[in-house]
Amino acid sequence: MGHEIQVVIDSVNPHEQAKWWAAALGWQVEPTDSDFIRGLVAAGHAKEEDTLEFDGQLVWKVGAAIIDSGSPASPRVLFQVVPEPKTVKNRIHLDVRGGDDREGVAATLVDAGARILYRESQGPFDWITMADPEGNEFCIT
Repeated sequence: MGHEIQVVIDSVNPHEQAKWWAAALGWQVEPTDSDFIRGLVAAGHAKEEDTLEFDGQLVWKVGAAIIDSGSPASPRVLFQVVPEPKTVKNRIHLDVRGGDDREGVAATLVDAGARILYRESQGPFDWITMADPEGNEFCIT
């Protein structure tokens, strides 16, 4: 039997990244339970500095995840906080399947804060390599 995976992406601002990627993919940010977090802090099981307010919700500072609620078998994508910004090319990246509307998907993502790095093709395959708002590379295939 195989193992389930989640994809983890280092981020300076994981909550903004999760929000951006959820919108880009048509997924949703995994719900948070502010009351549960407050209860853990009040009981001494967590510290106030482990939390922050984001979009009116108390959340864990360390990260945020997105899920595809329409496809529960899809891997969860977790954005975790790291202290340094991205400085070199990714060793792994996401491919977003744009299908016949690759250019339209790319244009929508540029309007949302991504940037096009280059266009490439190999044999019958074409793709657009882009960067998300924190500079992480991904492709529209």
